Amino acid sequence: MTDFQDFLRHQYVYVATGEFKPGKFEEAKQLYEQAVSMYTKGFQKAYLLQQPGTDKGIAIIFWENIGDMEANYSEAYQNILKKMSHLFAHAPTTSYYELVCEIQPALEQQISVQ
Repeated sequence: MTDFQDFLRHQYVYVATGEFKPGKFEEAKQLYEQAVSMYTKGFQKAYLLQQPGTDKGIAIIFWENIGDMEANYSEAYQNILKKMSHLFAHAPTTSYYELVCEIQPALEQQISVQ
């Protein structure tokens, strides 16, 4: 029964959309990598997307549950966020989502690409 319950459990996703001051995306990226490297329990994976030719980006972080995400907000993590805050052109928009559907390519597609 545990396998079935695990199947029904969904991941949670934190999404932040923002724009950095001109030329500050690279510095923000380095701070993002530092912050994400501190995550432990419940952390699944993270992505940082950049709109080509701009300083606009989207951070996407996958968690087992929202409680784990909140538990990872240490003082060191908060200090990194403070270092990053002055790089934004304006405050980012943040949201939380529940992952309800994931579609991956069929195995034969994965093999033919390699």
